[in-house]
Amino acid sequence: MKRTFFIGLTLLIITSCGTSIKNDRVVNVYSHRHYDIDRELYENFERETGIKVNVVSSGADELIVRLKTEGENASADLLITSDASRLYRAHTEGLLQPIASEVIERQVPPHLRDHEGFWTALTVRARVIVYAPSRVVEDSLRTYADLAAPRFKKRIVARSSSNEYNQSLLASIIAHEGEDAAEQWVRGVVSNFARAPKGNDRDQVKAIAAGEGDIAFVNTYYLAKMLNSDNEAERDAAKSIKTLFPNANDRGTHINISGAGVAKYAPNKAHAIQLLEYLTRADVQSRFALANYEYPVHPDVEPADDLLQLGELRADTLSIKQLGAFNRQATELFNRGGWN
Repeated sequence: MKRTFFIGLTLLIITSCGTSIKNDRVVNVYSHRHYDIDRELYENFERETGIKVNVVSSGADELIVRLKTEGENASADLLITSDASRLYRAHTEGLLQPIASEVIERQVPPHLRDHEGFWTALTVRARVIVYAPSRVVEDSLRTYADLAAPRFKKRIVARSSSNEYNQSLLASIIAHEGEDAAEQWVRGVVSNFARAPKGNDRDQVKAIAAGEGDIAFVNTYYLAKMLNSDNEAERDAAKSIKTLFPNANDRGTHINISGAGVAKYAPNKAHAIQLLEYLTRADVQSRFALANYEYPVHPDVEPADDLLQLGELRADTLSIKQLGAFNRQATELFNRGGWN
């Protein structure tokens, strides 16, 4: 009887330990991204590694607040956001930890990752100018600075200054040209608004197609998505405009990223690093590029044909870190310049 009890207890302990080990093969992701391709790639990672990916989805600011509130009790291993400034904020607020990975260093160029290892880019978006070709003389528009020119008075449509993509664009202008020049740019663009800022990037394209304005600036992946939309009106709107990659002859076109960093108290740090290495791998980067029309960070991977058809991207190689470093100043300049 005692022998039977001992054997049974031993099996229970072994079974419990086995279950614990199996449950430890997880990686918990706090993500601002909401795309089908992300879920597909996580599922493929699970099949390759046996590591389960658990995802908590919300806005970047909400996820950062959650990490801060949870503190040492946070279950998150990886924070993924769709804007560099949010990664910078998470880093400066002590919510991320540095990692060392020769794999990531080989797969991601230096200006697209933190030099101390706190975060890395996963994909790239370019913020380009779009315009109505029948109403805008092509040679009159070459740079972001041109948007502030008096000749475009009451011709620009834009989204709110609370949008992180606009904030990062202005941050890049501050980094390149200084705060005074950036403030003059804001005031010049505001004076050229055809209407009060509203809507998302797609809405700006639709507004140009409807004749509400002549010029806007949008992220490239929105244009490609519209051109491939199931909605005929969206396709027609995207086909009616032309795309300009600003500053191609000097500093290059402004880019932003989707990126990720390992949480400070990550319970599964090794798995988080493994997932980052996987997401920046060439074959995975190719799937990102084709499915969501984002530019790959891996230098050996070509963008989707739909992006190539928009034009050639010569990207600004400003350190992505600067977009976060100047985010506060950008917000202040928007407020001072009357960009709501």
